[in-house]
Amino acid sequence: MIYPKIPLAQSIIEICGAKGIHTIIISPGSRNAPLTIGFASNTAFKSYSIADERSAAFFALGIAQQTKKPVALVCTSGSALLNYYPAFAEAFYSQIPLIVISADRPQNKIDIGDGQTIRQENVFANHSLYNANLNEEVSLENDIKINQAIDTALFKKGPVHINAPFEEPLYEKVTELSVRSKIDAFQPETKSISKAEVEEYARIWDNSSKKMVLVGVADPNTLKYETIEAFANDASVVVLTETTSNLHHPSFINNIDTIITPFTATDFENFRPEILITFGGMIVSKRIKAFLRKYKPEHHWHIDSLRAYDTFSALTKHFEVEPNLFFDAFLPLTSNVNSAYFSDLDAVKFIRKEKGETYLSKIPFSDFVVFDKVISSLPKNSQFQLSNSSAIRYAQLIEIDPTIEVFCNRGTSGIDGSTSTAIGAAVANKKLTVFITGDIGFLYDSNALWNSYIPKNFKIILINNGGGGIFRILPGHEETPVFNTYFETAHCLTAEHLAAMYGLDYITASDSNSLTLGLKNMYDQNDKPVLLEVFTPTLKNDAILLQFFKELV
Repeated sequence: MIYPKIPLAQSIIEICGAKGIHTIIISPGSRNAPLTIGFASNTAFKSYSIADERSAAFFALGIAQQTKKPVALVCTSGSALLNYYPAFAEAFYSQIPLIVISADRPQNKIDIGDGQTIRQENVFANHSLYNANLNEEVSLENDIKINQAIDTALFKKGPVHINAPFEEPLYEKVTELSVRSKIDAFQPETKSISKAEVEEYARIWDNSSKKMVLVGVADPNTLKYETIEAFANDASVVVLTETTSNLHHPSFINNIDTIITPFTATDFENFRPEILITFGGMIVSKRIKAFLRKYKPEHHWHIDSLRAYDTFSALTKHFEVEPNLFFDAFLPLTSNVNSAYFSDLDAVKFIRKEKGETYLSKIPFSDFVVFDKVISSLPKNSQFQLSNSSAIRYAQLIEIDPTIEVFCNRGTSGIDGSTSTAIGAAVANKKLTVFITGDIGFLYDSNALWNSYIPKNFKIILINNGGGGIFRILPGHEETPVFNTYFETAHCLTAEHLAAMYGLDYITASDSNSLTLGLKNMYDQNDKPVLLEVFTPTLKNDAILLQFFKELV
């Protein structure tokens, strides 16, 4: 076995292995050579080489998103570390475990004018669950910090930072370990809830005729079948889900904006819940957030074992357990209540569905048509990765097959690493993965394609409308040089040469017929990854989408 000669590097590698951290994403550099040698030479680790640190971090995030296990990132000193920050912040808000291990100069080399040095200690302090600033010499204190960092990522579901100073020489190797590292046996807190703790809330529930359950970003199969059925069979309960909720039942409302956008003030008042229960991650719909902030529920209970955000300025109780544990204790104490709350909204849902389908059948080729065709074409049991901005918002409006798993970086809602995340997720999840993105997000993260690990069954659908189309549907749109240059960032670029450079099969579409053919050819090609670029009309998309909501009434 080959080990780095530097004892501190040996300690980090040994503790990672003992704690079950086996996936390592390495970006090239010299200062991190001891770590690179140790991880890449040890068959207990699966190491990936991703040159661009920003892309590497999102690639790691995609793997961790799927495996639910921490992934370690290894980089050299200096600005390399800062490029991890967008994915680090996303991991913090999406509760995804990441372990950043940064190589550093010794402290006496910082701020003296030495090359490739910055103040690396605590650089992620605002978003890190734990910062392990190690000393150059091996010590029990170092081992404790490394253990604590890894345990925090494992059990607190978020990112941590280990900063390790190494002095030259950096490339020396040995065949025997020179240290015996301390491995802590961490015992995570077991969180539970008793019926006694929820009796008071069950009484409130039974005395309410309007109860709303709103589900944010969630993993597939988050909620038990029995709980889903209990909600579906209670006339006083309305369940609102989103595309990223991965929760399905025929009675649930999974297209929130389609339902509530045409509401009048009277409709909103009638829709105001007495009790709001939330669980899962971030909510995509701006309209439901605006509604609940204005028409506040009397009670808002959030269920999450770690955090509760007061998104609607109405939070009254945080139940610090997993949703299934809560509902197992809570629902047996409740009774169904006679109410028209669900039936009234279900009637609206039926009308909106009919009018929405009529509208889609008559509109010209546009972003809306493309999303409708793409989502309806997704193979069963596939994975669907979404970019942010327009992509996630269009997806919210369209029915999706319940067998499809949906993911999107909604922690910070940035476009910066969507492609890299999708590729990492495809590597970790062997299912067919379809990623849909806009042109600005794709071009921004084009280094995502600069790696050797893209699976053959990975499909990219790039909707190219010549700029940041989302700004055309936001307030403030004016057809001026300032808008086109600084907001929409209009361009005439395509992905053809990028696809050729990175070895992707390239297909184009510009109308309904070529899109149908392009989708078929894309799904038929499984010998190499495919990029299907769909060109849509820049000046029509916003009007078509905005008119959709007017036609629903």
